Amino acid sequence: MAVDHGNRGLSEEALRGLDELERRLPPVDIQATRPTSADALGRDGPRPHYWGHRARLRTRFLDGGHEAMPEYELLEMVLFNAIPRIDVKPLAKRLIETFGDLNAVVAAPQARLLEVQGATSRVHYQLRLIEAVAHRMARAKVMRRSVISSWDDLMTYCKTVMAYRQTEQFRVLFLDRKNVLIADEAQGRGTVDHVPVYPREVAKRCLELNASALILVHNHPSGDPTPSEADVDMTGQVETACNAIGVTLHDHVVIGRERDASFRALGLI
Repeated sequence: MAVDHGNRGLSEEALRGLDELERRLPPVDIQATRPTSADALGRDGPRPHYWGHRARLRTRFLDGGHEAMPEYELLEMVLFNAIPRIDVKPLAKRLIETFGDLNAVVAAPQARLLEVQGATSRVHYQLRLIEAVAHRMARAKVMRRSVISSWDDLMTYCKTVMAYRQTEQFRVLFLDRKNVLIADEAQGRGTVDHVPVYPREVAKRCLELNASALILVHNHPSGDPTPSEADVDMTGQVETACNAIGVTLHDHVVIGRERDASFRALGLI
C-alpha cells in the first residue's frame, strides 16, 4: 500500500517510486536505540549496522558528557554535520591514526587533511569552525586580565592556538602598566623551523598601543621547545629595541607539544 504523501496529483507509479526512495535512505536521526526484530529487516534485507548509531552517540554524550568517550567518538559527532547519512566512524579513526590525536586533527592543514581517504572540503570547514571556537573561548579567559593572576590560562591559550601548528608562528602579547593583556597579535608565520621577526616593528607597535611591557611567544612544530641560537639572538634584538623606548620584555615562551620553555626561567632574559 502506498504511503500518503499529501499530493493526490501523483500517479500510482510516482508514489511507488517515492516509497522506494524513502525506504532505501536511512534517516539522519532515529529515535529508537535498538531496533525490534521486525524493524531490523527491510524488504531488501538487513539494515546497515550503523542504523541509529548517530542518535545513540548523541544520547551518550548528552547524558554522560565527553569524559568517558574516546576521541574518535567525539570526532565522529563533529563529522556528522559534514557528512550526512553514512557511517563516519572509519573516517574518524583514520584521521586520529594519521595525525595522532584529536588536537592534531583539528589543527591539520587542508592539504594534508584532504589526503586522508574520505575527508572532504566540508570536513575541513567543520574542523576549522571547531578550532575557531576553541581559540575564542581560550582567548576570552585572558584578554583584559592581569597576566600575573592568569598565567596558567595564558599558557593554555597559547598552547591551544600554537602547539599543533605545523609551521612556526610568532605572537606578541602587549601589556599595560598593570600587566593587563591589551592586545595579542601574530607578527609573522614562517616555515617548519623559522619565522621572520622584525624588532623595530615590534617596538613601533608597542608605541601605537601605548604598551608598557610585552611577552613574546612562538611555537616549535618539532614539539621540542628548547630555544635555538636564532631564538636567543632575536630575543636579544627585541629586548634592545624595547629598552630604547622604555618597554619591558617580561618573557619569551617557546611552545612545544607537551611542554613549553620560558626564557626568564632559563636565565636567558
